[in-house]
Amino acid sequence: MASRILGKLRPSTSALFVCDVQEKFRPLIAGFPTVIDTTKRMVLGAKCLDIPVLVTEQYPKALGSTVSEVAGVLPPGTPPAFAKTLFSMLTPEVDSWLKTKPDVMLVGIEAHVCVFQTSLDLIERGYEVHLLTDGVSSSRPHHRAAALQRMAQAGVLFSTSEMALFQLCGDAKHPRFKEVSALVKEGQAAEPFAFTASL
Repeated sequence: MASRILGKLRPSTSALFVCDVQEKFRPLIAGFPTVIDTTKRMVLGAKCLDIPVLVTEQYPKALGSTVSEVAGVLPPGTPPAFAKTLFSMLTPEVDSWLKTKPDVMLVGIEAHVCVFQTSLDLIERGYEVHLLTDGVSSSRPHHRAAALQRMAQAGVLFSTSEMALFQLCGDAKHPRFKEVSALVKEGQAAEPFAFTASL
């Protein structure tokens, strides 16, 4: 019998990957304000829980830097954004940085290109991938829907920012629970976006 993957997130074994949330994509991505809001709250949650954050930028010379809403809240000590032309985030530099964190939470764009290829590379290397579905999108909703289906088939674990933050916290007695709970409430108050689309 194959072993079940429980998908337990713990701060000590987790990293947050922010994939190409760049300025030039702002008018092009479906639900991009929601992606930015989710990404910002997850970065703040990672900062609160001492979880390392890694950011990539796809060909920043043409596509710009990480949006200011996210770049402005990155934790101290976060390495500069890794510039890349590879669609996957798993450049040799990123692969080297990641080795001590077996669980990766993933947000960003585009779901059917860079996020998809990143997730496959991570799984191939033995990492557990937690896709935060309220933090990923594509230029067209049907591309996002197809990407989620393929990632599920490959073994990616689907979650949301609220699920992940409470799972990482684990207990209402956690010393940072009030801060984490406040981030969750911000997300609940945010403008919802219907990501779903049929294939």
